[in-house]
Amino acid sequence: MKAAAVQLNSGSDVEANIAAADTHVRAAAADGAKLVVLPEKWTVMGSPEDLRAGAQTLDGSAIAWAREIAAELEIDLVAGSIAERVDGREKLGNASVHVGPDGEIKAVYRKLHMFDVEIEGKRYRESDTDEAGEEVVSSELMDGSNLGMAICYDLRFPELFRVLALRGARVISLPAAFTLPTTRDNWEPLVRARAIEDQVFMVAANQVGKHPGGHHSGGCSMIVDPWGTVLARADGERPGYVVAELDYAHQDEIRKRVPLLEHRRPKLYHRSSAQAHAASSVSSGGEG
Repeated sequence: MKAAAVQLNSGSDVEANIAAADTHVRAAAADGAKLVVLPEKWTVMGSPEDLRAGAQTLDGSAIAWAREIAAELEIDLVAGSIAERVDGREKLGNASVHVGPDGEIKAVYRKLHMFDVEIEGKRYRESDTDEAGEEVVSSELMDGSNLGMAICYDLRFPELFRVLALRGARVISLPAAFTLPTTRDNWEPLVRARAIEDQVFMVAANQVGKHPGGHHSGGCSMIVDPWGTVLARADGERPGYVVAELDYAHQDEIRKRVPLLEHRRPKLYHRSSAQAHAASSVSSGGEG
């Protein structure tokens, strides 16, 4: 199966962002891709005010377009993530939506880990606008293979990817808007590490370029195989897409030769985790 990672330079104009996505998704499908992944916040990037103004429910124009084009092109489309408006809730969701080739929503994953950090003197507080999700989510592609779902900052939490692998994920989609510095220094090592650790294909679609609100994303969208080999990589300068063949037979051979998931010793890990937690509670004066 061929997969594509689409790289966009999204801004505050939702309809312009949808039009750009449409162009690149059609091109990727024409190039043979049956699984296409869009980047994080592909519908709207910008200031907190931009995000609130451009936020939509899952019944809005963005996911309506995603459903229409997936059905038209007969592809699995991971509609990156959108700034999701949720009725009755003040904060937004950061929701990744898998749409099947029948145009139906197969799964919705909401980002678990909020990007509350400081990078080269600039502070980011995703939790000021977004509410974290509470559920690990996987889905099923048209060929029957298992798709794990993650978003951007989740990449730094290997526990999530291990859970997805243990649930049977062959492929993990990663819509992202990695900053320019974190793309430069961390993006490729982390994407390749998650692929190697869990012997999965990573389809990692990043935003690129400058966005409203002072954001700057680093591009370099990539597709990585379960051995950690980069099958395709975009540049860090412009929108576009990359496409690569996902060879499941090669994946099976890697998992047979290096059966690391079978070699796990979870009882020891759980025991060590409990001991570390107890030690932490004692040192901090907690009740344990």
